[in-house]
Amino acid sequence: MPSYPPTFAEQVVAQPAQAQFEAFLDEHRSALNGCLDGLTEEQARRSLVASKTTLLGLVKHATFVEKVWFDEAVTCRSRAELGLPATPDESFDLGHDDTIASVQQAHREACEASRQATSSLGLDDILHGNRRGPLPLRWVYLHVLRELAQHCGHADILREQLIDE
Repeated sequence: MPSYPPTFAEQVVAQPAQAQFEAFLDEHRSALNGCLDGLTEEQARRSLVASKTTLLGLVKHATFVEKVWFDEAVTCRSRAELGLPATPDESFDLGHDDTIASVQQAHREACEASRQATSSLGLDDILHGNRRGPLPLRWVYLHVLRELAQHCGHADILREQLIDE
């Protein structure tokens, strides 16, 4: 019998759309954070592709994504005010103090802050702080879910390359 992800559970299927979006987001957040589990610091930092993408960098970037879409977009504070890199590309840059533990913790904290920031909002509420202009929370949820799903796929491939070495 196949093992289904938690979002297949009846308690998710029967929920309103917003609860379903949030369950899918949390499932992908957790999967991406967990891509670092069981790796050495060297493996997490290892560059296996021509871009800046590393497993540690992916999770660090996902923290940036959370803060852009659920802090900047909700609070209308600038990236500079939030201490964020100006561009997504820069969010993959790793410092000497970035470790698996510190990056995973920062990501968990950003995800919790995102949940808090949207807890009183509805899917049709408009977020005014994004550079593209006002966007409904529904669109933001879908966009972030798409990005997390893509990065989970990247992480799966990178882990497979590490394990096969």
